[in-house]
Amino acid sequence: MPSKAVLITGCSSGIGRATAERLAAAGWKVYATARRFETIADLRERGCETLALDVTDEASMNAAVATVSEAEGAVGVLVNNAGYSQSGAVESVPIDEVRRQFETNVFGLIRMCQLVLPGMREQRWGKIVNISSMGGRITFPGGGVYHASKYAVEAISDALRFEVGGFGVDVILVEPGLIVTNFGDTAAASVAQTGTGGPYAHFNREVASRTEEAYTGPMARLGGPPEAVAKTIADALAADRPKPRYPVTASAHLLINSRRLTPDRLWDRMMRAQFPTPGS
Repeated sequence: MPSKAVLITGCSSGIGRATAERLAAAGWKVYATARRFETIADLRERGCETLALDVTDEASMNAAVATVSEAEGAVGVLVNNAGYSQSGAVESVPIDEVRRQFETNVFGLIRMCQLVLPGMREQRWGKIVNISSMGGRITFPGGGVYHASKYAVEAISDALRFEVGGFGVDVILVEPGLIVTNFGDTAAASVAQTGTGGPYAHFNREVASRTEEAYTGPMARLGGPPEAVAKTIADALAADRPKPRYPVTASAHLLINSRRLTPDRLWDRMMRAQFPTPGS
């Protein structure tokens, strides 16, 4: 019998926490993890095992996977959820912040896959759920660094799905749209880290404002709670043949399809109508 133990990264709040709670309630053996261990202590009361895991730290990732593997035989399901959004005009984002974005959203995700795959291959069963975003299919001004990280997650997942399918491992992309969490606040706050001066000052302020508005204004009606993503993940794990991609919320379906059908020049004009054009 293969191990079906679930390891989830980034469970301190939002999608990760909701997923841990939902899967535990459904009978999965869940190992909920977070960089700050104290933020997930209460998940033990909801049926989860809890571990410290920092996806930017090699020793931390190795230790978490080893703990689950020793207890369960292997990690059967990996949910790569840890991530955040760095906003701001590309030129204005400090290169160290770009690296930090990719360390968390991309390199940590890749390394977690590398660490769990030997056990999955050995037992000929496993599922990897990579939390991408509608931002891995569309690009908004002021989000270039974040979008680049999620486009990378999409590409990695597409390649990985082909490479490990023959070993009995499914790779599933989940693409949330607007989700009511502190994610939007974090994204808006990250713009402030790029500085308040320079040629992009007004643009960056507008990006922060539009980001906050997206999560609190009329557009938020097309969003949903973290539990909507958790339900999608649970349904995908229960499927005999999960789909490669699962957009979540009306905003994701609407914007992904709109971008797919919109020529580049028309999309650019639409963005200019929504955002101030730097330099003009």
